[in-house]
Amino acid sequence: MRIITGTARGTRLKTLEGTDTRPTTEICKEGVFSAIQFDIADRNVLDLFGGSGQMALEALSRGARFAVIADNSRKACAVIKDNAAATKLFKSCRVVCADWQEYIRGNAGKEKFGLVFLDPPYTPDLLDEIIKRLIYSDMLTDDAIIVAESARDGVPEPAAGFRAKLYRYGKTYVSILRRETEEGEETK
Repeated sequence: MRIITGTARGTRLKTLEGTDTRPTTEICKEGVFSAIQFDIADRNVLDLFGGSGQMALEALSRGARFAVIADNSRKACAVIKDNAAATKLFKSCRVVCADWQEYIRGNAGKEKFGLVFLDPPYTPDLLDEIIKRLIYSDMLTDDAIIVAESARDGVPEPAAGFRAKLYRYGKTYVSILRRETEEGEETK
């Protein structure tokens, strides 16, 4: 696993041993970043199920402003910190050791994010719940993009005011949800 491009290009990343996390595959990550490549610069990023931190660190390497990387595992948080240091992006991110519900509850109405990565355990309807809570908690910018990974039975329904595009990489489905304006156009 490595950073594909940008300031940290080629940096190898650590990952947790075992099956506690499910790192995004290289081909899936390449596809995601090809789809959002012109929408990364200067955005604040939230990676709510950080694992190794690779998605947020890739976004920072490509010009995102700042990232919050959250995970409920202390071991994962240690790996994320190591990876942030290895990429020399540590000063551009904050690692939070908390589960997704705790993080949203504590951050509601405080920080807003323009790019959100969600790769929770593959459970039907979980992404729908997470996305609704992010919206309700006023944590998304007016031009927010949400990138959500799931199995086929966990693909989220587009929330009101969002347009979704679905991609498939083997058994992994990636939904990219973008906020729309009142006229139905995507915001820029």
